[in-house]
Amino acid sequence: MSSSSGLKQLIRVDVVSDTMCPWCFVGKKCLEKAMDETKEHYDFEVQWHPFMLDPNLPKEGVDKFEYHRKKFGQSTQSLVDNLDQAFQRVGFHYGSGGKIGNTLDSHRLIELAGRQGLDKQNAVVESLMVKCLTQEKCVSDREVLLNVAESAGIEGAEEWIDNPNAGLKEIQAEIEKYGHNISGVPHFKINDEYELAGAHAPHSFIRTFKRASQDSE
Repeated sequence: MSSSSGLKQLIRVDVVSDTMCPWCFVGKKCLEKAMDETKEHYDFEVQWHPFMLDPNLPKEGVDKFEYHRKKFGQSTQSLVDNLDQAFQRVGFHYGSGGKIGNTLDSHRLIELAGRQGLDKQNAVVESLMVKCLTQEKCVSDREVLLNVAESAGIEGAEEWIDNPNAGLKEIQAEIEKYGHNISGVPHFKINDEYELAGAHAPHSFIRTFKRASQDSE
């Protein structure tokens, strides 16, 4: 998700997200649509930062629909229907079944991927979210994490995932730096100045790209 032609203005996007967050996936797809529509004008550098919506979730996971039901009560099915409609608008279906687990290890894998390139990092984020939010896989599952890492060509993933301390300090520092003053995700910061909170439509991103590029002239 980055290039360096030298002829276009660079737009830097820092994204704070959680791999279990459906609106983060919708926001990701809307960001990518906006980037695709403006690629003739800008180069993009996108970096992903961790946020944990529920650090208390067990690693072995819990039933996803039941988890939503305990949190949202009678409005759960309406929420699921709204999510599926939003997912359909970006070309997917929301998977409300399966298990949902602690996302720390998924963020540690994203950290490792980022060290090997932002394109690899984005590929890992995409795959983790697709597995969790559309394929009803649990991103705390070791085999799911290893499958994602292999698909993205991440080196040293098995040793990294099996060491619970690998990347932990970095994740904690990132959460403190990028997540301490926000109440929810997704959260986008563009060129270190403009902020968008939530899953905005592509035109909102495009408008912000334009403002950011004008300021850098």
